[in-house]
Amino acid sequence: MSTLQSARGRAAALAALITVGAVCAGDAVARSFPFGPHTRSVNDLGNQFVPFHAHLWDLLHGRADGGLLLNWQSGYGTSFLPDLGTYLTSPFSLLVGLFPRDGIDLAVYVVTLLKMATAAAAMTWLLLSLRKDTGGRWWMAAVLGASYALCGWSVVEASYNPMWMDGLVAFPLLCLVGEWARTARRPVLGPVVVAVAWIANFYTAYMATIGAALVLLVRLLLEETAAGDRMRALLRAARAVLLGIALAAPVLIPVFLGSKHAYPGWTKEFAPAGWADAFARTLPATYSFFTPAVFLGSGALLLACTLAFNSAVPRRERWVWTGLAAAVAVSLQWGPTHLVWHVFATPNGSPYRQTFVFAGILVIAGWICLSHGWPGRRALLGGGAVVAVIALGASFSDLVTAWTFPLFAAGIAAVLAGLVLARRGKSAVLAALLLSGALVGQAAATTAYADRQRLGRLDDYPAWGEPQSERAAAVAKADGWPGYRTDPGRDQITGNDPILLGGQGGSYYSSHTPDVYTRTLAALGAGWTSNGRSVQSLDNPVTDAIFSVGARVRTGQGQHPEVTRSATGPLLTVRPPGPEPRYGDSPFRNQEMLLGAQVYSSPVADACPVGSEVFLWAPDFTGTARLGGGKPVKLRGGQPKRRAALTPLGTVTAPDTTIGYGRAAPRRASVGCLDRAKLAAAVDRLKSTGAVSVKVTDSGVRAQLPPGARGTAVLAAPRIAGWSCDGRPADSYLGLVAVPLDGNSTTVDCSFRPPGLKAGTAVGATGLLALGVLALLPLLPLLRSRLRGRNGRAQGDARM
Repeated sequence: MSTLQSARGRAAALAALITVGAVCAGDAVARSFPFGPHTRSVNDLGNQFVPFHAHLWDLLHGRADGGLLLNWQSGYGTSFLPDLGTYLTSPFSLLVGLFPRDGIDLAVYVVTLLKMATAAAAMTWLLLSLRKDTGGRWWMAAVLGASYALCGWSVVEASYNPMWMDGLVAFPLLCLVGEWARTARRPVLGPVVVAVAWIANFYTAYMATIGAALVLLVRLLLEETAAGDRMRALLRAARAVLLGIALAAPVLIPVFLGSKHAYPGWTKEFAPAGWADAFARTLPATYSFFTPAVFLGSGALLLACTLAFNSAVPRRERWVWTGLAAAVAVSLQWGPTHLVWHVFATPNGSPYRQTFVFAGILVIAGWICLSHGWPGRRALLGGGAVVAVIALGASFSDLVTAWTFPLFAAGIAAVLAGLVLARRGKSAVLAALLLSGALVGQAAATTAYADRQRLGRLDDYPAWGEPQSERAAAVAKADGWPGYRTDPGRDQITGNDPILLGGQGGSYYSSHTPDVYTRTLAALGAGWTSNGRSVQSLDNPVTDAIFSVGARVRTGQGQHPEVTRSATGPLLTVRPPGPEPRYGDSPFRNQEMLLGAQVYSSPVADACPVGSEVFLWAPDFTGTARLGGGKPVKLRGGQPKRRAALTPLGTVTAPDTTIGYGRAAPRRASVGCLDRAKLAAAVDRLKSTGAVSVKVTDSGVRAQLPPGARGTAVLAAPRIAGWSCDGRPADSYLGLVAVPLDGNSTTVDCSFRPPGLKAGTAVGATGLLALGVLALLPLLPLLRSRLRGRNGRAQGDARM
């Protein structure tokens, strides 16, 4: 191993160590999981990422219902490949399989730490590749690499969106791919790195690719080579990116089409943050969801600001890198470039998801400043003046806290002292301690502050504990799939309880929640959050009969789970011949249409008959309702963000029992009175005419029907794009998979293939073939030489 490679290895390891130490210290100070009682599972971390990683654990251990193509556990059966490609295709995700199932929260935390550590190591390696002759300053590359991994975007925002962390890793790796293209090296490894980055998380990989392209353009602009050489380098880089994306196509195209078929979320116009707030986010211990989290630590920020004043750096180099940093900073705030960064659509949530690229460019600028020599007094004064202007601008922001300026001032003092010691050739160990200590202190404080702020501002979810274990055990004991479904309960812990706790329920929360599923369940009375992307399970016996839910977990007295069972039809049932009905405005009538029987009656004089079960439909109501003197039931509506579900209020035990409300009655509400005897008769008809046997696979269903079945076979699964039955695209019956029956066939064979999988596989195979040809090209001269040698020997033998 060369001296340079040894230095890179030491620096990368040090950067990873600094990063992990700072994050763990911050979480420990905040007493956040796993170092204290406070959960870290806020927002999508607890609602999506932990449950999806739990499902991955089940897949890895052969315990999941479904496979890579079809997830039978969520949303009564939904496409899984888009979710896999969005949340789980990072190579790091596979590590969750090494942890126990009830340690899934710890597994996700460790995976997140490893991604941050890898990002620090990769950035450090990149820095030492950009400037190799650094006069023993490898340890400072480690500090800057850790600064990148500990940027505010990482510890404040991406820490609870672990899939974004793959972009943090991708940016320095893609910059290395650009370096290989510039120097005509590693033509095969480059596309492979691009493919891994885009498969891991295409969204942030797209942003990282833009950032890496900008870095490559600057490198070529500063290079003293002919224009033709620069163009060839750009073509090599473009080839690496295109080949890498082609290799990733089997995942990328299904993900893209999954988004196209998803229920539309909410959109908003981009509004740039005030510059005072933007300046404040460069400092420690600040928090805001709608501003760019640029915090890097005082060392990286000071060095980046010093670059323009450091005469040791060639003038052209320092101004080009400074100009790039300034241009990217402005691009974060300008609407058209904002759209370019975000794939031409303002995201639902933080509008500064590309901030990690800006942080990386600032770190590179800081390293360019340092790698030519320790900055002198004049350079530090110039950089310090710029930092002072930033701090002054930040002082006008409400985001600044009582800890911000003391931490910032202490960090600047430590950094200046460390740089002065290093320049004078004094104790390198003390200089390293000062510079790394300033970073660790500020990053840990920012992490701890963000941990506490998130708990106060975002919804949170408990780490796995006894309640989850009890409910998971109850679900497992009641499970009878595919004979019937088991729903883990309407009283949900997360929006993805079926994959977290087990069973085959109706709740589902994803960026790919199908439009047809949300609209179908909404027509039947389901509630939702996240503007329709998080559909909740319906606690309703009619929909349970429709979707073959034979067991349901409810939280009883003392909050212990109780399982209730009910008779239900098979997974595939038959409706009599006739035109397909259409949903209307009433969820009660819609349920009856899909069930094929009338089971509800409307209340007379606001009262249901004795013995009937009362259900309230008030989608926009937030408050409580109770049946007579019964227990109050909470409803939480307010469309489009939230929608209250059709809710059971209890059974009428006395005449003239009415519904009472809390402070105010809902403006729009309707009541249904369910007759259990009629429902039981309807279920018996479904059982007598439905499938006599059902076999479920990881990608489809095969059912045996009674002889002479006519009408429409209806599979209790949403008719999402990708279903085909008996060799043709499946029909739809009120939103469910359907097959017309003519009385001659006794089997129904339905299979599911995610849209785009076939095209993605073809593109991926083409990319793999092209990569193989590229790998063989260097061998052609050797092959030609050997052929010439053989021909020469053959001619010699002929003359003899």
